[in-house]
Amino acid sequence: MDRPPPRLVVGLGNPGADYAQTRHNAGFWLCERLAAGHGASFAAESRFHGLVAKTPAAGGWLLMPQTFMNRSGQSVGALARFYRIEPAEILVVHDELDIPPGQLRLKFGGGLGGHNGLKDITAHLGTQDFWRLRIGIGHPGDRNQVVSFVLKPPRREEQELIDDAIGRALGEWPTIAKGDWNRAGTRINARAGGNKTSKDD
Repeated sequence: MDRPPPRLVVGLGNPGADYAQTRHNAGFWLCERLAAGHGASFAAESRFHGLVAKTPAAGGWLLMPQTFMNRSGQSVGALARFYRIEPAEILVVHDELDIPPGQLRLKFGGGLGGHNGLKDITAHLGTQDFWRLRIGIGHPGDRNQVVSFVLKPPRREEQELIDDAIGRALGEWPTIAKGDWNRAGTRINARAGGNKTSKDD
């Protein structure tokens, strides 16, 4: 089934210097690098509750919600409604506990994996049928440690793996921007090695 190219790319994270280097901000990291690579700059847009950049070469609009993670949908919904962007034209980039650092997954729809940002976006869009690029950050091994884990910076070796994975995703961006999701997904997901599934596949 053919699907349209992205018109809105959303990087998820928490605003402010205290969170800038934490695992939960992996979506911000990719969005910042994507904008820089296309010569775009972010500007605060109060009506969209976020930082916004326009870059046609990267799909159209880039958005980093400034509402904190669990209210990301407020920002995404506002911009999508204003520009009449359909959910299937949205790509949300976010951290993923169930994937090790250095691995990625590109997928359409599916479960939310307990991710509060995705839950709020789904509530505001009224559907789970949007694209996700999941950046592996690993899991602490104990569900009771998850909140503390995602709000701390990765270890140096983990950061290097995450940065490399983001670089690989950016290398596939021309394919994503054309809407060739199958080819991009095959390349991105194939690099995941032996771990082919996660809890919300």
